Amino acid sequence: MPQLLSDDSLVEIRRCDQGEAMVVKSLFESEGIPTLLRSRIAHSVHPFTVGAQGEVAILVPKAHVARATLLLTRVVRRPRVS
Repeated sequence: MPQLLSDDSLVEIRRCDQGEAMVVKSLFESEGIPTLLRSRIAHSVHPFTVGAQGEVAILVPKAHVARATLLLTRVVRRPRVS
């Protein structure tokens, strides 16, 4: 049975839309990093959102923050500056 994570042991790593959040969660979990997604709305009820209303917070345990941040910096591309 998976260990339940308490809110005080979690750190928010990133905010993004639901699609990106699912990809990041899969990446983290494939690397052994437990991940929790939190949103203000139920995406199954409201699949279309506008702006920050649909943001999903990606949370990981404090012990995994450094590794999760490193993984994100390797896969998230920064916009090009012209």
